Amino acid sequence: MPLDPALATQLKTLLGNVVNPIELVHTLDDRPKSAELKDLLQEIAAMSDKVTVRPAVGDEAGTRRPGFAIVRAGTDVKVSFAGIPLGHEFSSLVLALLQVGGHPVKEDAATVAAVQGIQGEHELVTYMSLTCQNCPTVVQALNSMSVLNPRIHHTAVEGSLFQDEIDAHAVMAVPTVFLDGKPFVSGRMELPELVAKLDAAGGGMAAATAAARLSESEPYDVLVLGGGPAGAAAAIYAARKGIRTGLVADRFGGQVLDTVAIENLIGTPHTEGPKLAAALEEHVRAYDVDIIKGQRAIGLGPAGENGFITAALESGATLRARTVVLAPGARWRTMGVPGEEDYRNRGVTFCPHCDGPLFKGKRVAVIGGGNSGVEAAIDLAGVVGHVTLIEFLDELRADDVLRRKLVSLPNVDIRLGRRTTQVVGDGTKVTALVHAPRDGGDAETMPLDGVFVQIGLLPNTEWLAGAVALSERREILIDEHGATNVPGVYAAGDATTVPFKQIVVALGAGATAALSAFDHLIRTSAPESAPVPA
Repeated sequence: MPLDPALATQLKTLLGNVVNPIELVHTLDDRPKSAELKDLLQEIAAMSDKVTVRPAVGDEAGTRRPGFAIVRAGTDVKVSFAGIPLGHEFSSLVLALLQVGGHPVKEDAATVAAVQGIQGEHELVTYMSLTCQNCPTVVQALNSMSVLNPRIHHTAVEGSLFQDEIDAHAVMAVPTVFLDGKPFVSGRMELPELVAKLDAAGGGMAAATAAARLSESEPYDVLVLGGGPAGAAAAIYAARKGIRTGLVADRFGGQVLDTVAIENLIGTPHTEGPKLAAALEEHVRAYDVDIIKGQRAIGLGPAGENGFITAALESGATLRARTVVLAPGARWRTMGVPGEEDYRNRGVTFCPHCDGPLFKGKRVAVIGGGNSGVEAAIDLAGVVGHVTLIEFLDELRADDVLRRKLVSLPNVDIRLGRRTTQVVGDGTKVTALVHAPRDGGDAETMPLDGVFVQIGLLPNTEWLAGAVALSERREILIDEHGATNVPGVYAAGDATTVPFKQIVVALGAGATAALSAFDHLIRTSAPESAPVPA
């Protein structure tokens, strides 16, 4: 099947950025998917005189068919794919073509140096699905590493085409990465975090050096802790005031990255979470903001005699700031039952769009009867064999239109007034779910292959206990200015007591917190003896 004309036109334009000749070296068999891949590669090669196609020979031929490598001619630089990287992975294919072709990897100098400094030969394999919105971030990061450091080899494997590998490795969630044949990481991660984990596997010397260097940074006027909508807005509003601004984030975008369709952001009729996250980061980078990615705050210290608030990072680094905006966001709420953590990413998952294709034709359960749970059940019903939605209350809390759609689906059961008591597995993967009547009664063991948990969010505030005042729900207590009970410390977003957890609310709250921090700086730095105009 040829590329969509619009995509083909866009790709042909982008291939004009290829500097070095590249080869598309394929390994095929006689199945239709191989023919489809060959047609795609030939179509791409026809777009640029710097791109050629040829079959793999000798040791070049991989065992995964269909598969191909993008090779910088005459070098060891290459990126490999097993399957056909379309869908969400089309952007990964395009970026790999450009980077292998000599277009520079867009990353800060410190991260590039860290990648190039990784020693030893490493074989990385990422299992992904074409419907996973989080997978491209990991695939593209590891592809970039293999371009920057030829000792690092990476292959992105389309899981649905290689079910035998999925089963053999008990892969129950994507993206899942294997390092040198052993489980390495799972879930969305950006390049700095992956570099840190690969460095840690080799002793962690680069991380220690980086932490020491980071601790030597000059103090910030405003330090934002968090990279979701609230954190991004706070950083932009602070930077626009011309003051020294820093932003620390383990991943830019926060929970937005796990959101597929966004249709209530005023002025933007429709977008997707990863696209919005990328736009937020691009907007922040347009200003003079010191973005520190792949780092997580674990402690907050009050202002000392020098007037600086301190933020301790998981890497061992410590940052100083005159004011701080807390925007740590929230995470998926878990059920808290036996077996849940044991089988996380081995049947227990939180992203139906990412992991749904791995359960094609199988039986799954969705926990939660709000909008998220019902939407997940509807989406999964079109992919899996059967869905059972389990809700603690006696009625679904989702919107009417969603409830009507759900009950119309023939392969969906709804169980109300039930509480989940255990996730059962065979040591490798989930095999059943135990649930019982909420008000007491006999438990029921339901055989299944996957459990999708959709029961809301928890604020990421454990590290703030004792540092700022928290509510009974562990949310950061703030006033109408976003101020906490600690002078100079402000907060915004889903981790606060703001009543509505919405992207548009978080954006506004981030702006409010930054403006309040700026006002605090003005008032605390103004000389007491300065004359006041009449």
